[in-house]
Amino acid sequence: MLGFRPLSVAKRKLQSYNRVPAYDVEDAEMYDEKRYDSSDDDSYISSSHSTPYSSRVSSGAFAKPRSLSKPTVSAYSYKNPRAFTRYFGLAVGTTLILFMLFLVHMGWDSAKSVQLGLKKPPPPPPVWESFPFLKRYHGGIRTLTSREKNVPEYPKKEDVDPDTPTSKAKEPREDGARLEKRAKDHGVGSGDIFSPYPDYSSLKYIDEYGPVETCYLDADEKIRIPPLRTYKGVVEGQPENVMGSYDLLGLRNDVCFERFGRLGPYGLGYSRKLGGSGAGMEGDREGIEKIWEDSGEIDFRKVKWGQVQDRCLEKNRDRFKTPPKNRDNLFQAMPTKESDDDMADPLLARDAAAEAEGVEKRYANGTIPAQPKPDHNKQLLRTCVLIRTWWDYQYDEEDIMHLRAMIAELNVQSGGEYTVHFLIHVKDDNKQIWADDDVYQEVLKNSLPAEFEGMGTLWSERQMFLIYGGMDEAKYRDIQLYGNYRSTFMPVTYFAHQHPEFDYFWHWEMDVRYIGHYYHLFKQVGQWADKQPRKGLWERNARFYVPHVHGSWEDFSQMVRVQTEHGTNSNANKWSSLLPPNPHVPEPETQKPEKPIWGPEVPLDYPDIEIDEEVRPPRTFNEDKYEWGVGEPADLIVFNPLFDPDKTNWILNADVTGYNRSQGFPPRRTAINTAGRLSRRLLITMHREQAIYRHSMFSEMWPASCALHHGLKAVYAPHPVFIDRKWPVQYLAAIFNNGRNGASGGARLSVFSDERQHNFLGTTWYYHAGFAPNLWKRWLGYKVDNDGGEQEELAGEGRMCLPAMLLHPVKQVDLVFEHTEGEIQG
Repeated sequence: MLGFRPLSVAKRKLQSYNRVPAYDVEDAEMYDEKRYDSSDDDSYISSSHSTPYSSRVSSGAFAKPRSLSKPTVSAYSYKNPRAFTRYFGLAVGTTLILFMLFLVHMGWDSAKSVQLGLKKPPPPPPVWESFPFLKRYHGGIRTLTSREKNVPEYPKKEDVDPDTPTSKAKEPREDGARLEKRAKDHGVGSGDIFSPYPDYSSLKYIDEYGPVETCYLDADEKIRIPPLRTYKGVVEGQPENVMGSYDLLGLRNDVCFERFGRLGPYGLGYSRKLGGSGAGMEGDREGIEKIWEDSGEIDFRKVKWGQVQDRCLEKNRDRFKTPPKNRDNLFQAMPTKESDDDMADPLLARDAAAEAEGVEKRYANGTIPAQPKPDHNKQLLRTCVLIRTWWDYQYDEEDIMHLRAMIAELNVQSGGEYTVHFLIHVKDDNKQIWADDDVYQEVLKNSLPAEFEGMGTLWSERQMFLIYGGMDEAKYRDIQLYGNYRSTFMPVTYFAHQHPEFDYFWHWEMDVRYIGHYYHLFKQVGQWADKQPRKGLWERNARFYVPHVHGSWEDFSQMVRVQTEHGTNSNANKWSSLLPPNPHVPEPETQKPEKPIWGPEVPLDYPDIEIDEEVRPPRTFNEDKYEWGVGEPADLIVFNPLFDPDKTNWILNADVTGYNRSQGFPPRRTAINTAGRLSRRLLITMHREQAIYRHSMFSEMWPASCALHHGLKAVYAPHPVFIDRKWPVQYLAAIFNNGRNGASGGARLSVFSDERQHNFLGTTWYYHAGFAPNLWKRWLGYKVDNDGGEQEELAGEGRMCLPAMLLHPVKQVDLVFEHTEGEIQG
């Protein structure tokens, strides 16, 4: 009994019941893998007993004998199934716990992100993107009609008043067919000369300002710049400007400008072999020959604009006040010429030459006897146009034509009233431009095209740090204070400090374009700003003027007065409850009147602020009858509203340096875009604030805020602004004047808040307006988004003709031009 092994016996008996293995052949390997070397298996294999069947198998009963040996299994070969269950359960439980911890962590992280505003769901598309595009901006010159007879595509009655029944307009196909037929039947003339200048030859002008000497492009006084040409009327269906006004500023809107009449005098439309740009050689060119009929095509390869400006100023020196002598130190003066002799102002140089020669005037083409000095009852103030650029800026042909237009229209054809000058940022602080004259001149020469050689002044951030050192240098949004971004006007204020011969400074950017005449724009805007009364000025400045909603300028001014004195119940005023109460005017919680600005608004922490007694109000606000300020030249002119950044979400509203904020921020005003006019008085005030009192603010906030503190006259000029889509006008006015009490700023709902600035994308004037560059390129005859182009012009209505309008920004316009023989094409 001790030797009895029932399992072994059972296994041996099983073999006599099967002719084939009990398992599939495919599973044989699996069984082999489960064998275990044990004493039981050894006893089974070594057994000397065999069945008859096993003997027959071994005798070759099958063609392919197979081994019928089966895996031996021990009684101790089975593992405990509970061990596997434990391990499996442990793995599943651990996985579930880790997954739960992961979910808890993600929940905490998501809640934290929501609280901090780090992860926001994508906002819905802006409402304005659903409005249909306007098409008649791109109308051709063959459909011209008078301004009075034109039925604008926008705004129509239903756009102004949504309750007005929609007018029954013709189907687009019918309009298109009618315009196409008219275009084929309508020829293109040569246009009319556009001259916004006073009649310099009239006795009235000569009696008042003296004679004006004609200026030429060459020293021999033979080459004159051709005048601009315009066409009477507008293209049929031309949309009207939705903001601003032509009539208000005295700008011409009864004419339109096409590309050849506007830029043809400066090189567009003729070969590079003749000194032109080589662009505009294809497409609709009908009627353009008249442009160069009298003067011929100008070879601009021979023109040196710096010398042209100096000669023009010298010839008309008696028209201007004798300037004080500027500073001659190279490091301080930011020189504009190549030699020490040329550094002096041309008028001062002429005074010295006249004293030395006594009886003669020497011009480049010879010596002539001195003439009796003419009477100049009124002498003009000089204005400098500062164009901001940098030392490695790549000037293309389109940039150069634009610059030629500015110099010719502002200086050459005006008898030297303006001086165009480049303010050039040298971005490498290690460039020793202040230690060596030769290095300075080399950098200056390489920074400008050959045409504009010697017309620039260099500056660097390290120079600004040395001049205006001592300010709080804490970075704002990781941007240092003395750079071009946060302190754009530092080099401008120092330039004004070193050049007292200029009374006014137009600050201009390289990416601004004007479809119109620059002299006309600057003159009309300046004259209108000078006429503005001080009463209610800052309040009017803070709002967009929408004529189709606000009516006349007088109606608009009255509306602003009521909104300021009585407040409004707009949604934006819920943020006004956070403002300190006005003890002089009781107001309900949801309707918060404002105290109008009258005189200097002095910061609370700045008791020793320098205030000129001339800018203090001569009478109280209620006593004034809109008389104070009329006829006073504006210290600041801007082209966007001067909004209050307080309580807005404009991301740079807290960039204030040097002020004690224990009682809150100082009063501030901001105008987006830095293009505008600044008086010498304002720039010197800013200079002293920076140098003596260590005060500054972000670039677009600093000039207006400084003017506000010191009681200087600042004006927003509501120039015409166009929009690319069919906005309901009431809705547009509500969006753009959605701040406190109907202003554009002063509340979170302001259009200048960061999350709302997208509303400007479809306009012609803002820092990132998308409509501006598209319109400029289409006007030049190029395709945009596969629309337009020269072939479409020839097959349709002809080239575009637009009214004068300011466009910003316009960057990198790649002209298609002919290449000269041997030129490498990029």
